[in-house]
Amino acid sequence: MTAPLRVGVVGAGGIASPHLAAWRRLGAKLAIHSTDGQAPALAARHEATVCRSLDELLAAADVVDVCTPTFTHDEIVIAAARAGRHVICEKPLARTHAKAAAMIEACRSAGVALYPGQVVRFYPAYAAAKRAVDEGGIGTPAVLRFSRRGAGPSRGWFHDVGLSGGIIVDQMIHDIDFARWIAGDVERVFARITGGDPEPTTAYAVLTHESGALTHITGAWGHPRTVFRTSFSLSGSSGLLVDDSTRRPAVTWDLAEPDPQGGGLLPLDAHTESPFLTELREFAGALDGGPPTRVGAEDGLAALDIALAGLESARTGRAVSPKEMTE
Repeated sequence: MTAPLRVGVVGAGGIASPHLAAWRRLGAKLAIHSTDGQAPALAARHEATVCRSLDELLAAADVVDVCTPTFTHDEIVIAAARAGRHVICEKPLARTHAKAAAMIEACRSAGVALYPGQVVRFYPAYAAAKRAVDEGGIGTPAVLRFSRRGAGPSRGWFHDVGLSGGIIVDQMIHDIDFARWIAGDVERVFARITGGDPEPTTAYAVLTHESGALTHITGAWGHPRTVFRTSFSLSGSSGLLVDDSTRRPAVTWDLAEPDPQGGGLLPLDAHTESPFLTELREFAGALDGGPPTRVGAEDGLAALDIALAGLESARTGRAVSPKEMTE
């Protein structure tokens, strides 16, 4: 009988709960450590053991799942790598390119895996859209549009650009990563940010891909009662894919040629489980010798560099290459 995977979750904020719930569904033996006093209550809900220190958690885990604020990621990930533990780290990997690159190198040197929590790749509508694009459903991607809006974060550090990177690096990185997955690497970014804490914040970014495709992304942090909503439109040389989280059916397509399957509806997997469960199952499977994951550490770094270029563009008013973030 195979022993259950031992997973240590670091952090007890909002994102830790869906991670813990998913690991519990996967049969993992759970431990949790946080410095904010919230670990005991969260551990009780998810049948986890509370660890009083990071060292104690590292000793109790095979895999470390980092669910802490962005500016703490690098120290925790590097400590886990030095202890020989595989690592899953919530997005963004870090606040700067240099810190994220150091995390990747520490894991590579230690011979352990590092997976970034770019969970949007695991949402059924987005995953189905990626499959359709790969199968030629829209032809060559040309113009991509994404929007993402919800209530502004309640924790103050999110609104401190020095700590979180603000709305572009923390929130819009989801759609940045997906756009790169669809249309390839990005050569320049132009972005603008309006509003700001305590006022609602809206940001806009235009990505020019090396392929010639263009991506337009809108992100918004609204008032506390703002309804969460996402949408995308993927336009190519022979078709269009559209999704809006407030609409049903969720995904439709409009093609230059008739849909060979009839009906015009892109077949979707039923949304029967949390995308976090899908994500963590795939990561755990890869660690156990299964297929490679759909997202890796280098993808997390590339998405971070694009987001950082957007932040620099918003600051300076000029288009910025992600390569500048590596200098």
